[in-house]
Amino acid sequence: MLKNLTWRHKFPGLTGLSETVSNLLDLRAVATTLKKGAVIFGPGSPAESLLLLVSGTVRVQQLSKTGREIVLYRVQAGESCVLTTACLLAFEDYSAEGIAETDVEAILIPRDTFDELMSVSKEFRAFVFEAYSKRITDLFMVIEEICFKRMDIRVAQKLLELQDDQNRLHLTHQQMAIELGTAREVISRQLKEFERRGWLTLHRSEIELLNGAAIKRLADAL
Repeated sequence: MLKNLTWRHKFPGLTGLSETVSNLLDLRAVATTLKKGAVIFGPGSPAESLLLLVSGTVRVQQLSKTGREIVLYRVQAGESCVLTTACLLAFEDYSAEGIAETDVEAILIPRDTFDELMSVSKEFRAFVFEAYSKRITDLFMVIEEICFKRMDIRVAQKLLELQDDQNRLHLTHQQMAIELGTAREVISRQLKEFERRGWLTLHRSEIELLNGAAIKRLADAL
């Protein structure tokens, strides 16, 4: 079980709360652990608690009416889930899916406690809305990339973002397509072109980067 002093320091915006609010938060917040692959929430389900991620990574993705998936954002340690915040504020159900990409530790603040803290604590409201505004800005950037940025540049940027310490990505072409909100065939063509240039090698469910400098030059192109 996570200790209050341990998890609260992961979220700087919560360190300035009054003693009364801090005690209320400590009393009602619930610590939880989730295994890799666990579905944390899904479309049509109500938001029951604010999710604060202490460790691990959560992927939030959405399925369009045409059946195409796209990764909207990831929640990292020290962050809250903006979609959960939006659903709590608007009293709406989730429209996307949240999946644990790793084993995670999280703090859940129940809806009634969330509502109470939002009404009585200026510092807690500032914490919630600061995280909310930052993520909304990130989502606008995702929209801009999908609409206006060249696909080869987007693929290069995603390769650099998702590579591990051995310059490898352990994912399929379909998973990469989901990351970028496009069709698998588009990704396959682009990756094969990168392979033709000698920038990478394609394996089954794995991509090995051979020329990171060349990929970065493309990723940094305007």
